[in-house]
Amino acid sequence: MKKSSWVLIILGLLTMTVLVCGGMVAVSVWLFQDVTGETATIGFGPAIAIVRVEGVIMPGEAPEPSPFSTGDNSTAYSRTVIKHLKQANDNNDVKAVIIYVDSPGGSVYASDEIYLQIKQMTKPVIISMGSLAASGGYYIAAPAQEIWASPHTLTCSIGVISQFLNFEKFSAEYGVTAITVKSGKFKDSGSPFREFNEEDKALWQAMINEAYDEFVRIIADGRKMDEIEVRRWADGRVCTGKQAQQMGFVDSLGYLPDVIKHVGELVKIDGEPRLIEYGKPTNFWGISSSSLSQPSPAQQLQQLLNLHQGSPLMYLYVTP
Repeated sequence: MKKSSWVLIILGLLTMTVLVCGGMVAVSVWLFQDVTGETATIGFGPAIAIVRVEGVIMPGEAPEPSPFSTGDNSTAYSRTVIKHLKQANDNNDVKAVIIYVDSPGGSVYASDEIYLQIKQMTKPVIISMGSLAASGGYYIAAPAQEIWASPHTLTCSIGVISQFLNFEKFSAEYGVTAITVKSGKFKDSGSPFREFNEEDKALWQAMINEAYDEFVRIIADGRKMDEIEVRRWADGRVCTGKQAQQMGFVDSLGYLPDVIKHVGELVKIDGEPRLIEYGKPTNFWGISSSSLSQPSPAQQLQQLLNLHQGSPLMYLYVTP
């Protein structure tokens, strides 16, 4: 047999070995995560938990992961985040919880679910903001013991939004007729097939105002600020972490490693703290390809349409 043929055979066997070993690692790590719900750095004793809130905050629970899934950082499901927070709170080794927030916010309902769970935590909770922690991403941060952001984090965006699509002119141009049978004049309020009139606007504005007042209240309560001072900045504007600190919405500036070091000192853990992470892709394929799994423009458009399905109230920073 030619030398080149042996080289191809050996390369083929090596490739197969790597794939088989990788698959076994993926299945093993997936089974470990499925049983414990956590991944930890090597070691024993006191630890700091990291719970991740990454992506748009939506109600419900994340789909069950498979051994070969690449992870999904585009949605933070409230029930999954709450489960992770409860696990961290019940773990005797965990001395404090860092919530890493990288989110534009999302559902008013889901943000409030997470907020209420954070209020119930019996261990210190510190927020570490990533590149974006706006609107609902800030809402869930408000009750924390400390809030950290990088100088370049985009945060604030304190406010409520609900957007409606209207296809009325498009439908008329192409001869599309929507037939609606309803029990009251507001039953189809916000329908894309009819005008959004002043009565509709007043109806929705009242709900927006109610949710906005609650947003202001929980910030004033969590940050020990006067509501008048909160409203001074709570006009929907987005701000940097440095600006947010000057406004009183952020305590300290730094990145996640800085927060870990600070929290370790806060709870008196000697040396480099052991970390127990929740909500981070841990399988073989997730680790190797999560950085390549950002949603495509088409997926982002679909996500935007899903957000506005039913026109829910949103604590959401709408990016340009």
